[in-house]
Amino acid sequence: MLEGPSRVPPRVRAVGRALPAHYADQESLTAALSAAWGEAHFNPERLEALHRAVQVSGRHLALPLAAYRELRTFAERNDAWTAAAVDLGEIAVRDALARAGLSPADVDHLVFVTTTGIATPSIDTRLVERVCLRRDVRRSPLFGLGCAGGAAGLSRASDLLAAVPDGVAVLLSVELCSLTLQRDDLSIPNIIASGLFGDGAAAVVLTGGGRDPGGPGAGPAIVASASSFYPGTERVMGWDVVDSGFKVVLSARVPDVVREHVALDVDAFLAEHGLDRSAIRHWIAHTGGPRVLQAFEGALSLPEPALARSWMSLREIGNLSSASVLFVLGDLLASGEPAAGDRGLLLAMGPGFCSELVLLEW
Repeated sequence: MLEGPSRVPPRVRAVGRALPAHYADQESLTAALSAAWGEAHFNPERLEALHRAVQVSGRHLALPLAAYRELRTFAERNDAWTAAAVDLGEIAVRDALARAGLSPADVDHLVFVTTTGIATPSIDTRLVERVCLRRDVRRSPLFGLGCAGGAAGLSRASDLLAAVPDGVAVLLSVELCSLTLQRDDLSIPNIIASGLFGDGAAAVVLTGGGRDPGGPGAGPAIVASASSFYPGTERVMGWDVVDSGFKVVLSARVPDVVREHVALDVDAFLAEHGLDRSAIRHWIAHTGGPRVLQAFEGALSLPEPALARSWMSLREIGNLSSASVLFVLGDLLASGEPAAGDRGLLLAMGPGFCSELVLLEW
């Protein structure tokens, strides 16, 4: 029996990013929350200490800071989320397509990832006309993957293109974490979240191996991906849906779960492809927070510079949930640092609790 031609993997062509125009430094955000929560006799020194601990200098916000006072109900928050998500998503998709040298008419599949709001029709549907995508574009909205969603979305988009090697897919992540903040929740998880999470959107253009076989200057091929679920960890991270919206579930166990599992997952995944950690030149990690990044570094025995871009992204714009790891990927591509033959590992963890790994090769 004759063998067919070897499979040429899908390839990342470009990453587009968009941040809301509204920005507040951490001191301003802390002061605003201290004033709001001071009415409930909250300890402002504790708030300031928790906000300093996350090492975020400031964040972009979907709305002007003063406008958040007017949002009382889940409906009001979600209406604001829908409007801002469409606007920001359009900017990110157009940016990614322009960087890839493609037009909206070239897109065959749009994968949309979020965990911070809900809409029917979904945001990807609303973008078909806004971006002038084809009427027959296929769409896959994915909700609830949290911080793992960017990596998972990249994997699913790659899977789609493996079946349609001449196709073009766009992955869009939009997260507006500021619109989920619960003003009446004085729990430690909510206070940490109020200092850690920011807003933003990222879009990735991928092309099938039949359309883009690579060559000098090409983006990385998506060689393989893996997902891993950890039983008994449902309450480590996620949402409780309450009358006022999404109430954060964020256990202090998150760094411990990372340390317990990430090295085993990474080593097993790389071994399947005849590799070990020494083969990875570029580590593209989700910006989960200082303790999560430290857990990655410790468990994987990474040298200090390995996650420098993740640390920088965390400090400059905070944790953008599913979009964060795509921002880090965009920073790496923009640097021009990767050379032909380099390998990278993109990794993220999120609600479930679970991990997502994507092996890249330039």
